[in-house]
Amino acid sequence: MNEPGDPLATWTDRLLRLGTGIPPEDGRKFVHDLYAQAQSDLDSERAEADFEREE
Repeated sequence: MNEPGDPLATWTDRLLRLGTGIPPEDGRKFVHDLYAQAQSDLDSERAEADFEREE
């Protein structure tokens, strides 16, 4: 179901076990999108903190 070495596989599997009827591809896409948004948010926070530190 998941790609070998996929770092999001554990989270996708957990999501699919929680909800019945979730298509695996939808579960993978949701986890990927959530992870990408969280990374973007963290990058923004780090950039802001770096900027404040430099002032």
